[in-house]
Amino acid sequence: MVDSLRHERTLASKQFRDGTFHNTFQSPDVSGGTLPLLGEWMFGGQARRPPAPLPIERPHEIWATTPSSGFRVTWLGHSTVVLELDGRRILTDPVFAKRVSPIGFIGPRRFHPVPAELAELPPIDLVVLSHDHFDHLCRQTMTALAKTSVPVVTSLGVGAHLERFGWKPEHITELDWFESAEIAGVHVTATPAQHFSGRKIGGRNATLWSSWVIRTDRRRVFFSGDTGLTPELADIGATYGPFDLIMLEIGAYHPSWGTIHLGPEHALDAYKLLGGGTLLPVHWGTFSLGFHAWNEPKYAARIVTPRLGAAFEPEHVDGPTPWWREVLPHRPVDPIVSPAGEAR
Repeated sequence: MVDSLRHERTLASKQFRDGTFHNTFQSPDVSGGTLPLLGEWMFGGQARRPPAPLPIERPHEIWATTPSSGFRVTWLGHSTVVLELDGRRILTDPVFAKRVSPIGFIGPRRFHPVPAELAELPPIDLVVLSHDHFDHLCRQTMTALAKTSVPVVTSLGVGAHLERFGWKPEHITELDWFESAEIAGVHVTATPAQHFSGRKIGGRNATLWSSWVIRTDRRRVFFSGDTGLTPELADIGATYGPFDLIMLEIGAYHPSWGTIHLGPEHALDAYKLLGGGTLLPVHWGTFSLGFHAWNEPKYAARIVTPRLGAAFEPEHVDGPTPWWREVLPHRPVDPIVSPAGEAR
């Protein structure tokens, strides 16, 4: 019954045709060919991992308190964030495994331990899962979460993976773009992203990928998931903004991946299209999934750059904290600026 309904909804989606899901404007593409990328991957790997352990904070004591503003955020690495919004806790793209890979003993491994293990999290009211790539949909993590009663909202079609991982259908909500749901007191809307999906050869784009608008009566958060730069972001900002927090992916990029990942320059463009506000860079500093140095994707904006595991209230943070300088053998010249626009 569930599979039949999922199939009917998939066929009815405006993004689905010729047997797969599609972006609105561009198909995923890697420009410049694959041989140069292969060379970078084979011979440019040393800088892609930190030269020393990354500083980590344990958020457990702070989680035991109530945020004075009603809004608190904890970045646990990559795209895994605990959002505390007006008494509700939302967990985005939870990845707690040591590696992101279809095989547990190979594939990209973490730069750092998780600041809080899955069993150490405070009670979670809702999981938001953007799409089915391994660094966002972690089988080990989601199998463990399936043993709880926490609900999950995800993109159309991804629920089939979750059911295979042990999730009960009644705990899964799948949304097409511009569909919304009220779950556990949180209003969630799936919005467009320019990316792709797939977890195996031959399964590309069988499920949808999404960005997300997460809101309560007082707060609005935008979570990009994975996306390239698309004019749809301006429509999202105009329709659902202004946002109290914008979470954009900035890492795991390459100049030839412009249609499927933002990278630092396009992330700033996306931030402006969404209407500006407070920017939390995510999708960096945890796994080597791109071709750039681990600390490279930073840029000028009104941003917050908390240490891994540091629980913070966006309203109480003035600007960026360049903690990565502690890990480097010498202070780099980086394009971080203060909120006033003065070079740092």
